[in-house]
This record gives sequence, C-alpha cells and structure tokens, in this order.
Amino acid sequence: MTSSPPAVGPARPRRLGAAAARRIALAAQGFADPRPAGRVDARHLRRVMSRLGVLQLDSVNVFCRSHYLPMFSRLGPYPREALDRLTAHTAGPVRRELFEYWAHEASLVPVEVQPLLRWRMARAATEAWGGMVRMAQDRPGLVEEVLDVVARRGPIRSSETGQLRPPRHPGQMWNWHDGKVALEYLFWAGRVTAARRVNFERLYDLPERVLPAEVLTRPTPDESESQRELIRIAARAMGVATEPDLGDYFRLSRGESKLRVAELVKAGELEPITVEGWRAPAYLWPDARQPRRVRARALLSPFDNLIWYRERTQRLFGFRYRIEIYTPAPRRVYGYYVLPFLLGDRLVARVDLKSDRAAGILLVPGAFLEPDVDQREVAVQLAAELRSVAAWLGLSDVRVGERGKLAAPLALALRSGQDG
Repeated sequence: MTSSPPAVGPARPRRLGAAAARRIALAAQGFADPRPAGRVDARHLRRVMSRLGVLQLDSVNVFCRSHYLPMFSRLGPYPREALDRLTAHTAGPVRRELFEYWAHEASLVPVEVQPLLRWRMARAATEAWGGMVRMAQDRPGLVEEVLDVVARRGPIRSSETGQLRPPRHPGQMWNWHDGKVALEYLFWAGRVTAARRVNFERLYDLPERVLPAEVLTRPTPDESESQRELIRIAARAMGVATEPDLGDYFRLSRGESKLRVAELVKAGELEPITVEGWRAPAYLWPDARQPRRVRARALLSPFDNLIWYRERTQRLFGFRYRIEIYTPAPRRVYGYYVLPFLLGDRLVARVDLKSDRAAGILLVPGAFLEPDVDQREVAVQLAAELRSVAAWLGLSDVRVGERGKLAAPLALALRSGQDG
C-alpha cells in the first residue's frame, strides 16, 4: 500500500524588508546612479524619461516649473532648453519626442505612448471634467466651430477662439470661457494637441501637424492591452508597488487597475510579495534593481514621480507630505512651496523655496529637519544642493530665513562654505 504525497498549497509570497523596498524604489527612479560628471545632454534626459515614463506639469512657478526639476534631481545641472527641444515641433530636422496629454495629471509623455492613451481619448464624452462633457452634449456645434478655427489658424491660444470670457465668481479658481472649454474637450478627446507653450500658456493645433506621422498611423491597441502596458511602465518606474500605486501612475480607475495587475500577475510579469510594514499586498517588477546602498542627494519637486502619490511617500519613507499652496497662509505648517530633501535613501528635511528673479536670490523662508538625522550633515549637504540649484536657475545667492530648526545650521553652512 502506498501513501499519497502531502498536499502542497500555493507558495507564500516572499517577504521584503522596508529598507530594501525603499532602495528598490529609489533605484527604479534613477536615484541609485551617480550624476553625470560631464556635460548633460539629450541622451541623459532620454534615459531618465525612459525610466520615469511621464513628467507632470504644473503652472506654479514660484521656484521653478515643476517638470524641469525631476531631471535636475537625478542629473544635476543641465540646460533646460535641452528638455524643451524634446517637445519641439516635428517640422524640420527635429523630431518631437515628448507630447502633452492627461497621463498622470497634465503631463509630458513620449510620443510612442500616444496610442496607449487613445482609450482615454475615446472616453472624453463621458469621463472628461463636467463642464467639458456638458459643452460636448449641449453645444456640439460650438465644439466643431472651435475645431475648425484650430484647423484654419493653428497653433492658437484659447483667446483666439473669439469667445468672451465671463466674469470670475468669488472662490472660482478657473474662469474658462466657452472657447477654452471646447478646446479642452477637444484636447482630452485627442482631436487637438499642444503644439507648444508660451509663458506656460498652451497653444493648440491639430495632432497631424504636431505628432510624428508614424505614431499617428499606428493601429490603436486593445483597451485592456493599452492599460496593461501602462501598468508595465508604472511597475518598471516604481520597482516595487501596491496595486493602487500602479494604477495611480497613469490614473487608471481602481477597477481597471485591479484587473490589469491581476492579469500581469497571472502572466508572470509581476511578482506578488509582502513588504515589511505595508498593509496592502505588493508587486515586484522582475528586473528591478536591488542595490545594497543608495547615495542620493536631491531636492524633489512636489510633483516628482517618486513622491506624487502621498500615501506611497509615507509608506516608503515615513514622511507625511502635503503641499500647502492652497492652504491659507496662517494655517501653513511649513510654507507655500516646500520641497522634500533626499539624502542617501531617506527624506531628511523639507525646505520652502522661492526664486527672487529680480534680485537674483534663492530665498529659503523655512528649513525643517526630520527626526533622527544628523543635523550638521544634512545642513552641509543641503547647502551644497541649494547652491547648485541656484546657479542652475541663474541666481547668484542663497538667503535663508528663520523658520524651522534647520534654518540656522543651514545658514551657517552656506556662510562658512562648508557645503561641498
């Protein structure tokens, strides 16, 4: 008589320590690599962009336009016009490499990603913001008239649609006129796109006059495959992540994100794991680097891919971060435009920054130290990074205010030339 072999249950997911997960995430975002020693050019920018997959845009310019900062954080000083050239018009010898669309928020993404976002464009009539949807439903003739204006006269500003701007109501952030609403609907639907921005104002034109023909003529992928590929891009960019982390990267709905992640797990493209201290299940990109040590030093834009999902930031770094731009000044804890400071593999401080361009000074109204870090080392390293970013922005000096425990040590490090 022979006995049956014992039943074998499913293998338990392997467990990853919190520090290891943090280093994997930093490596995936490019922070485990040393900054280039020589001149930074388009090749370096392309490498960072291939890792990140998307750069978020934001209109606030109190310190620096947010989409320029992720490149600086990973590469150090670089010519900002080199990034601008990647979004150049396709006419002539320069081929546009990045275009603007609603990817995370308003974002720059590689032109090759455009077919993967067509499913979102196709949903404009139901998923665009309410005012746009109402415009498309109630005034389709106006939408077509605006499209005709773009076709005849593009690239155009929204003011060139000939629609009058209504008065701003109290508490209203945007006072878009009808022509602007129609343009934004057409932009969401992919029927117009951004040719360029002038003083951060979007100029609209037809996609066939902006994007490479070889991209526009590619077949439209199946919606589910498009979303799976977006999750793949997100997984590569994050290294290790929860399902909500992955879905947030390109703003998929939770239902779609859950489906796509489950499909990639079933196909063996994502490895389910558990991470110490994480309540939610996690997923590891199979080719993710797992460095023993990360020696990063970087100021992070509030909209940097590493920290834009605040729940993930707190989970990875134990760092509670909220931007206070829209918080009334008396209620702000840290300041108007506060950047976290990454040193090694930890977020060790936060600094409120403002560029006084007329005076040529980088103002630091407040500098705040995180618990359990070496105050002097943080001050010295932050001073060095502030001098570097100030020079990159064409500012000749750094001036520190009095707010925050780190302010006095930082000012001393800057005065004494200890930064290096």
